Amino acid sequence: MARIKSANVLSFFKEQITLLESSNKLGTARNYRRTLSSFSLFLEGRDIPFRLLDEPLVIRYESWLRSRGVLRNSSSFYMRVLRSVYNKAVTKRLVKQTFPFQNVYTGVDKTRKRAIDEQHILDLCKLSLPALSPLALARDLFLFSYCTRGMAFVDMAFLCKKNIHDGYICYTRKKTGQQLVIRVEPLIQKIISRYAGQTKRSQYLLPIISSEDPVIAFSQYQTALGYYNKLLKRISKILDLDISLSSYTARHSWATAARNHNVPISVISAGMGHTTEKTTQIYLASLESSVIDQANQSILSALV
Repeated sequence: MARIKSANVLSFFKEQITLLESSNKLGTARNYRRTLSSFSLFLEGRDIPFRLLDEPLVIRYESWLRSRGVLRNSSSFYMRVLRSVYNKAVTKRLVKQTFPFQNVYTGVDKTRKRAIDEQHILDLCKLSLPALSPLALARDLFLFSYCTRGMAFVDMAFLCKKNIHDGYICYTRKKTGQQLVIRVEPLIQKIISRYAGQTKRSQYLLPIISSEDPVIAFSQYQTALGYYNKLLKRISKILDLDISLSSYTARHSWATAARNHNVPISVISAGMGHTTEKTTQIYLASLESSVIDQANQSILSALV
């Protein structure tokens, strides 16, 4: 029989966070912690048994979030995490499944894509910045992401020297677990070489994090991400861009550039490591890495 505390929502929530952290799933644990904080505030700190986590309560929670000015996508995020915890409790037979989330929003609204054109990427390449300064590093990380088919900042941060084999970057996306292989094009190598001195005694390829301890490294990554986005905003003003650069902009920009180069959507999807594009899944298994590399080389040729 389950422990009594596990039959209560907030206590069970905390147990799941502990399990996630012990499994080194720190990103998911952070999402659970954020949702726990919000839902606990809604409950005014009172723990409740899972049988009280019914549809009326979930609908009240959604209304409460809306009344506090929480955006629809953020509200959906909390609902999805709370539903995940609820379903885990159902699996452990702590509560009978009553589908309390069926009448609240758990989707994701489409947001306007943020992309800059290839001329702005070229301007970014030519931008004169003090060598090895924080701004220069932010610019180089943005270009590295663009040149590696929109590699996510978290994957760049944890990229190790051992991920490079025979002129290729081989890594696993933290978000999806998908393995990707990217040819090291000239600009990619130029950026790696530029910071080789700073990473000489580090296992990491880029000077973003330094600790090998998973918890400390993840904290360093979070801090670096916030600082990176602030620096990108400063660069946006220097270049007088009509949009503000962010860690996502490089990914959107590569996809837009690929589309403008008439690269098939199936190749773009495979190149970016998408796993939720159902319409392109049948092509992913048969696409050769050389096809994707050829597309990337075509996009980057204008930069050298």
